[in-house]
Amino acid sequence: MRGEEFKDDFRRGLAPELVRELTRRSAWRATGAVLADIAVLVIAIGVALAYWPNALVIIAAVIIIGSRQHALFVIAHESAHYLLYERRWLNDLVGRACAALQGLSMCTYRVIHRLHHNNLYGALDPDTALHGGYPRGRMYLVRKLLKDLSGLTAWKTYAYFLGGAPAVNTATNVAVRPLDDTSPKLRVEAKRDRNTVIVLHIAALVAFAASGHLLQYLVLWVLPLVTVVQAILRLRAIAEHGATTDFSSPLTAARTNLGPSWLRWLLFPHNVNYHVEHHLYASVPQYNLPRLHAEMKRQGMLDSAEVVPFGATLVKIFAERASRPA
Repeated sequence: MRGEEFKDDFRRGLAPELVRELTRRSAWRATGAVLADIAVLVIAIGVALAYWPNALVIIAAVIIIGSRQHALFVIAHESAHYLLYERRWLNDLVGRACAALQGLSMCTYRVIHRLHHNNLYGALDPDTALHGGYPRGRMYLVRKLLKDLSGLTAWKTYAYFLGGAPAVNTATNVAVRPLDDTSPKLRVEAKRDRNTVIVLHIAALVAFAASGHLLQYLVLWVLPLVTVVQAILRLRAIAEHGATTDFSSPLTAARTNLGPSWLRWLLFPHNVNYHVEHHLYASVPQYNLPRLHAEMKRQGMLDSAEVVPFGATLVKIFAERASRPA
């Protein structure tokens, strides 16, 4: 439906039958990805509680918990694209749950994320404020990441994911709120989901306080959300789009980051590192992105794209700001 779609680009570059195969959903693989993240969270929290209040164990647990909270956000991202399950009610139920655990609204994110995909680096892309303008100097991003790790920027993230991130149409200089560019159905779903998430987290605070475990909840769940997750989200977003120079196509305005499995597990879970491929074929679920990458590479579709090791990306985004001509 108009107001709900994520636009694909270069679909004619691959054979239609291959695209149909790559876009097929697998309930087993989607469920397995969710359960794997939850299992790591349960183990990390359990170990931290068993050794409470050992500072070293808690620090390690906070990092691991934050990485899996971010991974569940990537699952919610899949849900926002309708990629988890064929049945939309199940897709949205699981995606909303994964996002709600973190105080986020998947349904609100869906209408915000449409603007990013359908207007990449355009006047209505709400994400440009985060990843645009790089490189900005060697210490600029360091300071931003340290501020994220201090928890001082979390409120901005939650404002964004709860629908408070306006984009500005540069042609008219008029602010356009993300919820304004969506179908009436999605708008209603977004507002209801947002309100549900707020109520759930107020209830969680009250419940943990009443049970006498408020400190453990704040340290082992809220602290990773407002520190580790914030830094990962920023670094990943900038690695995906920062310091690109040709905004005419997702092929050149996005970047695919390659790296060892431990790095992908920590920063790019669920194949989210294949970001050029994701922007070109937003209807392909995450577990098929490696094959999509291989097919596009084989046909030369990625020849003009940035498909680079993560180390090369770091050099670009942490570089000194380019000097302006006199």
